[in-house]
Amino acid sequence: MAIDAKSKALKAAGEDVCGFAAGEPDFDTPDFIKEAAMAALRAGKTKYAPTPGIDELRAAIADRYMAEYGFKIAPTQTVVSPGGKFSCYLGILAVVNPGDEVIIPAPYWVSYPDMVKLAGGTPIFVPTDDATSFKITPAQLEAAITPKSKMLILCSPSNPTGAVYTRAELAALAEVVVRRNLYVLSDEMYEHLVYDDGQAICFATLGSEVEQRTITVSGFSKTFAMTGWRLGTLVAPAPIAKAVGDLQSQTSSNATTFAQYGALAALREKEKAREAIATMKVAFDRRRKFLHAELNRIPGVSCLLAKGAFYLFPRIASFGLKDHVFCARLLETMKVAAVPGSAFGAEGYMRLSYATSDEIIKKGVERLAVFCSTLPR
Repeated sequence: MAIDAKSKALKAAGEDVCGFAAGEPDFDTPDFIKEAAMAALRAGKTKYAPTPGIDELRAAIADRYMAEYGFKIAPTQTVVSPGGKFSCYLGILAVVNPGDEVIIPAPYWVSYPDMVKLAGGTPIFVPTDDATSFKITPAQLEAAITPKSKMLILCSPSNPTGAVYTRAELAALAEVVVRRNLYVLSDEMYEHLVYDDGQAICFATLGSEVEQRTITVSGFSKTFAMTGWRLGTLVAPAPIAKAVGDLQSQTSSNATTFAQYGALAALREKEKAREAIATMKVAFDRRRKFLHAELNRIPGVSCLLAKGAFYLFPRIASFGLKDHVFCARLLETMKVAAVPGSAFGAEGYMRLSYATSDEIIKKGVERLAVFCSTLPR
């Protein structure tokens, strides 16, 4: 967000900046969702709502998990929060006590470690790299567990790498989770953005014992280009869902009432929702493939083809610069904004979001190639 803010400041000053920093779709929220929110406003849906969400939306969330994953949950196991970020934080806060350890595979989304610290816990990082497709193995998980271990945080599809775990890979991790008595925060915010006939797996569906240990977070921001609406969802075993609701009651009260009616339309009007998602996915997939191919044409840069989300995470270590220095110079000299991998716990990489226009991607990767050609290797 800091790099995106600097990029926007440069743009405001008249600079031609190619921004790859923000994880935000360049599409507008679909009209049918906006219309539902406006209808709710006109109908006077402007008062407090129940803390865990309006009843209709919680029921629709439960129906969605059943329809998409065969995951049977009660509406009371769902909580609607002001954004997926807050859903993650509340899930951690509901389970993690001071002194507990939380295992976080790296690269990780930047907020996880501080959320754990705010809960009084200690983040334990497990490094992965492009040689293992940025995925943690059961052996690595086992080795990281101590008597203080309380939770594992997983993100698939991944921010920042775009990695997607297979069912077999998740099942192998689930075996360790159950045997070693861990909770799991499964961040599935990008579940509907998976490519190449891949499939996102809902971790909680990997068995009844896994379900009782899993807090599932998702939302509407990435799937429906609703980042500014601030609506996240959480699904958990009933006692954890109640604790999350109690925490939310004392912090943010409820998510914005009329916005929840827009989200309700996103879940109820299934055909319109499918069309909107499909339109965005076609564009994201095209950009993903183009950017991946162009990055790998740049001497000194190597990049895996992401399987999900809308990020690529190329390795830039061969240039001999710390990644934050590389990205700072890239922005300063070529007006290309990217996030250094060290922000995600992975020195020697950078994150590029392709949730931006084809024109910006083409221009930006051309500038990156010129920049890299000026660096020694």
